Amino acid sequence: MPVFRRRHLCSLTAALALTAAVPATAAQADAAGASAALREVLFVGNNWDGTADVIKSTGDFAKLGRINVIPDKDERMAQINADPIRWIAFMTIRNTVGEGHDQFVDDMYSTPDGSSVVVSRPSFADVVSLDVTTGRINWRFPVSGYRSDHMAVSPDGKRVAVSASTSNTVHVLDIVTGRELGRFATGDKPHENIFTQDGKYIYNMAIGDVNTQTDAPWLDWTKGDRRITVVDATTFKQVKVIDMRPQLDALGLKDHSDAVRPAVFSPDESKLYFQVSFFNGFFEYDIATEKITRTKTLPKNPATSDDRTTFVNDSRHHGISMSPDGGKLCVAGTMDDYATVVDRATLKEGPLVTASKPYWATVSGDGRSCVVSESGTDQVTAIDFTTGKKTVSVPVGDHPQRVRLGHVAAGWTSPPAG
Repeated sequence: MPVFRRRHLCSLTAALALTAAVPATAAQADAAGASAALREVLFVGNNWDGTADVIKSTGDFAKLGRINVIPDKDERMAQINADPIRWIAFMTIRNTVGEGHDQFVDDMYSTPDGSSVVVSRPSFADVVSLDVTTGRINWRFPVSGYRSDHMAVSPDGKRVAVSASTSNTVHVLDIVTGRELGRFATGDKPHENIFTQDGKYIYNMAIGDVNTQTDAPWLDWTKGDRRITVVDATTFKQVKVIDMRPQLDALGLKDHSDAVRPAVFSPDESKLYFQVSFFNGFFEYDIATEKITRTKTLPKNPATSDDRTTFVNDSRHHGISMSPDGGKLCVAGTMDDYATVVDRATLKEGPLVTASKPYWATVSGDGRSCVVSESGTDQVTAIDFTTGKKTVSVPVGDHPQRVRLGHVAAGWTSPPAG
């Protein structure tokens, strides 16, 4: 769901709670004061560093500070080194999905009050809540299996869903306490999670085995059970399963993978736009008719090999977002080293903005820009949705991946260990 809607829904929830407790005029004043006390920011997860940079959410996107998301590294490593199975899993992550590096931050969201940031840490197979003022851990939740991955936060900001990629499970946690509210089964290697705007459903995309060398189309069957699982966000019961394989086959795209990667809904949630493994482009899927309605193939970089085994974790393009008005899409062409804005009505792409291994695409706080993480050059870059041109790049830490809108207290500075 678009981040700008989630932000406004969280603000509305806080205002309604205040209204129930005090007279209307006082509630309005208190709500205004609470809003003024928070600053909207972008959190940038530096996966190989184990840090999260905090930058402005608009304008020049200047860096405001940094949070160490692995303050307990020594303790975690002692536990891993004492357990042969955990050690093997840790080293496997380093030597496969980590490209020779440990994965210390995959995803992150701030709590509605801006006091904490919740982070999934793949190499440590957990989720932690960190106090953004002190840098200390509030709570820690070990996921099932050996690796945590993508997360999503509910529209009211109270729940966070995290993929446990080696156990084919999604855990849903209370964002304040870390208590598990429920869990549900997925396809193989759950990845992206999306809450619907009303908070009633969670969509999970399972991408299968992306670290094998069996990447040829005729070996696609070896990649596992790849599907979208839709569950009730209250009961965690499965509502439906969406399998893109028959859809792609019907379009004559039997050589295309059905592993759905990053995805984004249109503002009215009638359409889902998604990327798949190995493909330089994306698809439009109609929710009501349950059909792929349009295919967009984006340009290839002549310098990029078509050898699928050279694509990082099977993803040729990884990262897609949408402008708040639903008129433009922004696509990260990961292996093709560019990002571009695409007109949603015509599917015509704009300028190809050079970017080094862009790994994610999100929307700025004011909705005017697409913000992509350039994991190859350790920076984030803003691209204007209207012109499709780059406006600014800002240096961050080692191998930035997920970029998420959130809040900190007004006047926030880095914690002591940041």
